[in-house]
Amino acid sequence: MIKTKIISEIVGSPEEHVNTTMGLLLDKIKESKQLTVTSEKKFEAQKIPEKPLFSAFIEYEAEFEELQKLIDFCFDFMPSSIEILEPAEIRLKAESSADLFNELLARLHQNDLFLRNLIAEMKLLKDKLGQK
Repeated sequence: MIKTKIISEIVGSPEEHVNTTMGLLLDKIKESKQLTVTSEKKFEAQKIPEKPLFSAFIEYEAEFEELQKLIDFCFDFMPSSIEILEPAEIRLKAESSADLFNELLARLHQNDLFLRNLIAEMKLLKDKLGQK
């Protein structure tokens, strides 16, 4: 079991939307089969100085059955930070390490492809708007 302390943050506007979305995020995290949330503390949205934005965050402790589930969680929920509380040391066999890195690379390539497609679509839209 991997015990962690995690912080997830949401920035946006208006304040009510940020608080509502933070609650929805926490609900989704608790429903996830990747982890078990053992404690939580929610911090209501606060105005970011000199910006028209609000920031809210949750701090929670969660347990993961295996390292792969922790990595999947990171990709799925993009937390702001993770601290591994236990175990003090994680040992992996070479085959398990290779599997983890290949999964990491596959997800990075998938995200890169998505971003490249989005940039290309945005360029096409800009070109079309510029023609009219």
